[in-house]
Amino acid sequence: MSDDNSSSDCRIPLRNLVNLVQCVRDRVKAQAAKSTSQEATKLSLAFSKPPLPSEQDAEKMAESFQKSILALSTVYMWFPKSQGMTLRRIIRDATAQVLEGVVQLIDVILSTPLQSLSQEQLTSTGSVWSSCDQFAHLPKDNQAAVLSLLTSHIAVVKDAIEEMEQAQTEALDPFSDVLDDEDLDSRGNRDTYWSESDRQLMAPCRGLMKASAACLRKLTAAVKSNGNVNSSETIAQLDDLADITKDISPSVDDLALSLYPPMDYSGVQQNACKVAGVLVKVLEITRASHVCLEADQSWVEFLSGAVDHNLQKVGALAQGCG
Repeated sequence: MSDDNSSSDCRIPLRNLVNLVQCVRDRVKAQAAKSTSQEATKLSLAFSKPPLPSEQDAEKMAESFQKSILALSTVYMWFPKSQGMTLRRIIRDATAQVLEGVVQLIDVILSTPLQSLSQEQLTSTGSVWSSCDQFAHLPKDNQAAVLSLLTSHIAVVKDAIEEMEQAQTEALDPFSDVLDDEDLDSRGNRDTYWSESDRQLMAPCRGLMKASAACLRKLTAAVKSNGNVNSSETIAQLDDLADITKDISPSVDDLALSLYPPMDYSGVQQNACKVAGVLVKVLEITRASHVCLEADQSWVEFLSGAVDHNLQKVGALAQGCG
């Protein structure tokens, strides 16, 4: 047997061990959350009806609750950064949500009359249950974690585009549904209407917003089809994609808000530049990552051209109309 084959074979038990440890880790994570949920139920019930627990029993419950909370917190604290910072942050946020729910529950119990079950206590207990239940649905690896974030970004950008298009098609006055009857006499104020030059400038801005949505959709498909967590390099590349794409939806929101009258053309141009800048970075990082195969180069190039084309149009129209 060659040295290469021997070296390759000796890695198999290690890969099997990693798979086993990951499986055990997932079970521990779920069990820790389940235990915390059960402890919250016990505590809530104990203080909701007579007889109240003795000081000794209350201390035992507090110690038991503390153990479950520490076990849950350990899942996050011991989660290796090498498995992906995106996934680690999701676990951190889920853990923090449980802890915040527990603090709220205890505060409610301490602040309400003993031997009574208030609606607020029921709500707080349910909040802890809900937070604990989500641990069973956390992404299994960094690829799934990044996909979950991309999906949420797509929804936000889609909503911004739909809201803007609806405002344009429903009426010439985008504020017609928010003005009071007493404001009807002032409806001639052009500050509440889009002028023709406004609408011309909006076209390439919508183009940038649609390019943002298309970029997120295409990237999501690429991560789903081509992404992997087989090495520290690919895991880090997925984290890079998650980090840069989080700037897309806020920049699109800022651009959309700046398009409402009265329109400040310089502000619109500035926000358009921000969107374009973020998209250029996203496309550059995508192009250099393992999720971008040869077949994906075409959509990356197409979107790069679309971003540049729309940004130039925004600049020309803003300068000409401003």
